[in-house]
Amino acid sequence: MTRPVTVGVDGSPESTAAAAWAGREAVRRDLPLRIVHAWQWQPYDIALAADRDTQAEWAQEAVRAVERTVAERHPGLTVSTQALEGSPVDSLVAAAEEAELLVLGSRGHGAFVGFLVGSVGQQVLAESVRPLVLVRSDDRAESEAGGREIVVGQHGEPEDSAAALRFAFETAAARGATVRAVRAWSLPPVFAYSPGSMRLLDEAGGLEPYEKKALGEALRPWEERFPDVPVTQHVEMGSAAQVLLSVAGRAQLAVVGRRASRLAVGSRVGSVAHALVHHAPCPVAVVPPA
Repeated sequence: MTRPVTVGVDGSPESTAAAAWAGREAVRRDLPLRIVHAWQWQPYDIALAADRDTQAEWAQEAVRAVERTVAERHPGLTVSTQALEGSPVDSLVAAAEEAELLVLGSRGHGAFVGFLVGSVGQQVLAESVRPLVLVRSDDRAESEAGGREIVVGQHGEPEDSAAALRFAFETAAARGATVRAVRAWSLPPVFAYSPGSMRLLDEAGGLEPYEKKALGEALRPWEERFPDVPVTQHVEMGSAAQVLLSVAGRAQLAVVGRRASRLAVGSRVGSVAHALVHHAPCPVAVVPPA
């Protein structure tokens, strides 16, 4: 079954930008586009409030309006629309399960503050089983021009970042872009050293060569699978969030894996993904583990 690129819209400038991004990505990947609007009937007490049927019509019109705009920009693109009644979080998570990726808008608040992800977006981010791309309202097609990279974070063992690397390479192949694979490292505390770790470090020639070797090993299967995608290996000392944010300014997309933990008060996304989705100036793809 062909999975579509799915975008959630709500009439905001952010979701308008997300729909434009999703349309371009669907064309690049030769996939259909699905536009959804998740809504929940709210029975208001005031006399002028709309009834359920009227609110349902508003939801239908929301997706039809976006469909018309996308169709004008991409006449050959197959587009479907659906208004999903129910909990927005549950509806979007369910829509993501049937999609190649889900695209949502994020509220922009300037270069210094970064941008905020609404409560619905945060929950979908933590629970989606498919990659979720967050797009700012000021995103434009020009930001995908040649020379701008797909930045992806790699950490731990090769399997720890396999899903994120796969998404980054697939996206770069569809765009004819370069992948910049980033691995951040820091000096471990003294108590973290062990005879086994010291032996590995000695064999690699030190900490930084060890990290470069680890990145190369993680990239090897994807370089073999996507031989036409240029790759830049980036190993830098510092926190993963800081290093990724330092290179995201020249990226057309930043890709990071998700390590979500479920708490009594709900799901929480890992600190690196949290930093990227709140502060990166470019669209951010958060990829769940395979």
